[in-house]
Amino acid sequence: MKYTVSVLQFKPLFLQPQKNYDKIKSMLSGISSDLIVLPELALSGYVFAQQEEIAQIAESIPTGQFFQAFQGLSQKLNLSIVYGFAERDRELFYNSSALVNPDGSYHIYRKIHLFYREKLFFEPGDKPFFVAEAKAGVRIGMMICFDWQFPESARSLALKRAQIICHPANLVLPWCQEAMKIRSLENRVYSITANRTGTEINGEMSEYFTGQSQILNQKGELLIRMNDQEEGIYSVEIDPDLANNKQVTEYNNAFADRRPSMYYLP
Repeated sequence: MKYTVSVLQFKPLFLQPQKNYDKIKSMLSGISSDLIVLPELALSGYVFAQQEEIAQIAESIPTGQFFQAFQGLSQKLNLSIVYGFAERDRELFYNSSALVNPDGSYHIYRKIHLFYREKLFFEPGDKPFFVAEAKAGVRIGMMICFDWQFPESARSLALKRAQIICHPANLVLPWCQEAMKIRSLENRVYSITANRTGTEINGEMSEYFTGQSQILNQKGELLIRMNDQEEGIYSVEIDPDLANNKQVTEYNNAFADRRPSMYYLP
């Protein structure tokens, strides 16, 4: 099965969702793809000093202005879009990602493993990892940024039969891109890590983001990796069905050979 996947890397403007959406829309103009992954908190930036800043830009689903704009963009361009955003649910806030499909369907994942000062502002995800269908019925799972640190994240998605792991990120630590090679290899799945770039400053706080957004195949091999500064979209054609094959050798299967009764899983 031929399926084109894409990754978008850029530098969001802090607390300027309209300008960020307009830039993303412009970058997507003329794209020919089936699935694209955008960074974590793609509309807002990341370096929050207080929860009131998040309250300014957080959206409720499905009524949010930009959520509906992405739905329209997905239908217009005939591709599935995964993007990170700040979600409001009554008085609570979540670091979330949305999958929006050209047929109008959508799914929301709330980040389970919060990183650093995110714990001051966001609630941890309240629903387990799940797999959903993107365009053409391809099975994708979502995880966000620091979820990479926990092998259970990708393994849960793979055991639920994900073919592609979509991984919006705002990475500041230096290890993720290499670690995701192992996540793809050990689970025999494609992965798309969409990181942001640039340095963001808010008062006395600042963060440098490592860029290097990438697409990996089901053997953990790099298909595409951007540098740490560039803004743009890279695309590659894959065969998602290759991720259904968990055979490692003639006698070994990555999943059939598992022995859960021997593992320590408290």
